[in-house]
Amino acid sequence: MAKYTSDSKEKVRDAVDMVDLVGQRTELKKTGGASYMGRCPFHEERSGSFSVEASKKVYHCFGCGVSGDCFSFVQELEGLDFKGSMEFLASRYNVELELEDEDPDAARRRLARERLLELLERTAAFYVRYLWESSEARRAREYLEQRGLGEEVLRRFRVGYSPKAWDKVLLASRKAGFSNRECYDAGLAKRAQGEGRIFDAFRGRVMFPLCDRRGRVLGFGARTLSSQDGPKYLNSNDSAVYHKGLHLFGADLARSAAAKAGEVVLCEGYTDVIALHQAGLTNTVGQMGTALTPDQVAELSRLAPTVHMALDADEAGQKAMLKAASVARGRGVTLRVVELPRGKDPADVVADEELGGAEGMRARVAASLPFVTFRVRRALDLGRLDSAEGKDQVIAELRPVFAELPAGALREELTRLVAERIDEKPTLVSGWLSEGSAAAARAPVEAPRRTADGPRPAERPGGPRRRAFSDTAAETERAFLAAVTALPQAGTTELERLDLDLAFTTDLHRRAARQLLAHPGDPTAGLDPEDHDLSALAAELQVRAADMGGSGAVLEAEARKVELAMVDRMIAHGRASGTGGIAELAQRRQALQAAQHRALERAMAETARED
Repeated sequence: MAKYTSDSKEKVRDAVDMVDLVGQRTELKKTGGASYMGRCPFHEERSGSFSVEASKKVYHCFGCGVSGDCFSFVQELEGLDFKGSMEFLASRYNVELELEDEDPDAARRRLARERLLELLERTAAFYVRYLWESSEARRAREYLEQRGLGEEVLRRFRVGYSPKAWDKVLLASRKAGFSNRECYDAGLAKRAQGEGRIFDAFRGRVMFPLCDRRGRVLGFGARTLSSQDGPKYLNSNDSAVYHKGLHLFGADLARSAAAKAGEVVLCEGYTDVIALHQAGLTNTVGQMGTALTPDQVAELSRLAPTVHMALDADEAGQKAMLKAASVARGRGVTLRVVELPRGKDPADVVADEELGGAEGMRARVAASLPFVTFRVRRALDLGRLDSAEGKDQVIAELRPVFAELPAGALREELTRLVAERIDEKPTLVSGWLSEGSAAAARAPVEAPRRTADGPRPAERPGGPRRRAFSDTAAETERAFLAAVTALPQAGTTELERLDLDLAFTTDLHRRAARQLLAHPGDPTAGLDPEDHDLSALAAELQVRAADMGGSGAVLEAEARKVELAMVDRMIAHGRASGTGGIAELAQRRQALQAAQHRALERAMAETARED
C-alpha cells in the first residue's frame, strides 16, 4: 500500500485549523492564548473538560483522559485509519499529498481508481447542467417542483437528469479522454446481452449522486418519471468504487449539523432527505435504497449517538424500523421513531401545510418516541385483544421487550399502556411481563459510548486513547512530564538527573521522557504515527503544559514528587528483600520532602502574585 511522505504529513498538520476542525463536533470557547475549552465529543458530560491547543493541533479531555492530534481526532470520529485521516484533512484544507515510491501494480490501481472518481465527478456535473439547461429535462424540473424542492437545495445535493439518448454520457466521456472500459467500470455504462455494444446505464431519469463522507461521488441513484421506463429506482451496481450498503445518502452534507445536535434523522428516500434539509433539518441522511446494514449503523454512530427514524408510515416502513433496531443492537446508537401520518413520507409532510409543513416536521422529530414505545404500540395494534388467547400472545411477544427495560418511569408508563389496551390490572400485567426474568429489577446500565462499528477507542488502532490507569504514581509522573514540556530547558536538566528506569513506573512514561530529552518542549516531534499510545500521551502533555504554564517552582515540586515516589518504592523493596540501606533512603526521603515543601511554597507565592 502506498504511503505519503513525511513532508506531506507536516504540510497537512500545518494547514489544519484545529478550532475549525474540532468546532464541527463541539462548541469551543477561548480560554487564553491558543487554548480553547468545550464539551468532550468522546463522552457525555455537562460541563466542558475538553481542551484544545490550537497552535500545536492537539487535544486532551481532563474528564475521560482521551488525547490526540488532528489526525487521531479524524480517525476516531470519522472511523478512518491514519492514511485515510491524512486524505480527509488534505481534501478539507486543500493540501496536495505526495506519495513515497510505491509498487508499480499498486500505483496502477490507485491511478485507475482516481480516474474513475474523476469520471464520476464529471458525470455528476454533466447531469446537473442537463437538468437545469435542457428542454428535455422540463418534466424532471416540474416533478421536483411538485415535490416542493427548490433549486438551491437541489444544487446543494447535485441532483441532475440523465438524457434519454443511448450514448450521451459515453460520447461526452470519450470526448473528455475516458475509455468505454472506464465508463463501464464506473457503473455509467452497460453491455448489451449477446453483443459487445455498450450504452448509457441511466437514461431519462432524475439523478441523485451517492457520495462518501468526503463528498466524492461513488455512484448514482436514479428515479424514473414514467412507470413504463422500468423500475421506479435504479442504483449503481457494485463497482471498483461503489459498494451497496456502505454509505448513507447525504452524510457528507449532514455531518456537521448532526455532530453539533448530537442527533441524526434517518429517512428512506432521496427526496425525503433533501426535503428535510430544505426544512432546516440539515442533520438528515438516507439509507440509499437498502435495508439498514451494519456498515450504515457504523456510519450513523459516527454522525451522532441518537438516531430519529423517519421512515414511511406503512407496514414496510414499520418492518424496516424493526430490522434497523435488530442491526443496531449493541452498536452504541439510541433509536427513536418519528411518527408520520399514515401513508405519508417525510417529504409529503414538509410539502403539505395541512400536515404542518416544515415546522410540523421539525416538531414531529422533536417529539419522536423511544424505540421501545414504538415496539409496544405496534404489538398492541397488531394483536388480537378481544380474546384471552390473543392477549397472552401479545404478552409473550412483549416479554423480551420488557426484559431489556430497567426499572423506571418509562417501564411503568408502558406497563400501564399495555394494561389499558388489554383491559387488565397493571399489577397483574406487570407480573406477566416480568415472568421468567429478573431483568425488571436490574439497574440501568451505561449505554455503549458512540464509536464506529468496531472496538472501543482504547482498543482501536489509531483512535484516541483513553487513559488505561488512574493510580497516583501514574498521575504524578504525567504531571511531572507536563511540567517538563512547559519548561523545556529546566525540564531537560531535571530529567537528566533521574534514572528513568527507576523514576517511572511504566514503559510508556519512560519512552515519553526519552522523547522529551530528544525533542525538548515538543513531544510530538518525529513520532511514529503508528505509535498510538505515545502519540496520545504526547498530545496530552502539550495540552497540560499549556494549562499549567511555565513555572520553575511547579516543575521543581513535580520533580521532587516523582523522586519521593521512587524512593518510597525503593524503601518498600529494601524492607521486603532485607537488602538494607533503609536509613540512607530515609534520609534522602526527608531531604526530598523538604525540597518539595519549599518548591510548593514558591509556587503558591507565584499564584498569589498573579491573582
